[in-house]
Amino acid sequence: MNRERLTAFSDGVIAIIITLMVLELRPPAGTNWAALLGMLPFFLTYALSFLFVAIYWNNHHHLLHTVHHVTGPIMWTNMALLFFLSLTPFATAWLGGHYRAPVPAAVYGIALLLPAIAYTLLQVTIIAAEGHESVLARALGRDLKGKASMALYATAVGLAFVDPWLSFGIYALVAAIWLVPDRRIERNLREEGDRR
Repeated sequence: MNRERLTAFSDGVIAIIITLMVLELRPPAGTNWAALLGMLPFFLTYALSFLFVAIYWNNHHHLLHTVHHVTGPIMWTNMALLFFLSLTPFATAWLGGHYRAPVPAAVYGIALLLPAIAYTLLQVTIIAAEGHESVLARALGRDLKGKASMALYATAVGLAFVDPWLSFGIYALVAAIWLVPDRRIERNLREEGDRR
């Protein structure tokens, strides 16, 4: 399988995930501003989830540019990533409707943690296939940003049982960390192109 086919399939799945999330956005039952304001928690949860999926799509795009040959293990770890991302609409809908409850806040954190783990495994699988001197291996280094994100998610899951608002703050912090574009892969791809 070539990289473009894997990318196209992944893009399609991510587009469906976003579509499922937006289908959960229902208009308010009332016709006044108060009814619309009552939708704010659900909309904010949707917006945060959309942002997370967009961040994954962006970074996944760059990640697959480092792959020269798609192997079976790469396809399966990519499928695991897509599976865990596909849980986002469920977690978003549940949290949006019950944002004060600890279990939906914790489940939302788990739905963020699992794709982060799968993405890390995909990176490891690509490096195993491409070699430890590959573009991706050089770009990631120790990947402190990725490891810190997983630690923050795990912390937020536990804090959901103390106060769900603490979890929300951590989820937003991780999104903010990744909003700053991660140019490591781009830079290493450019350097490899310059050497050729």
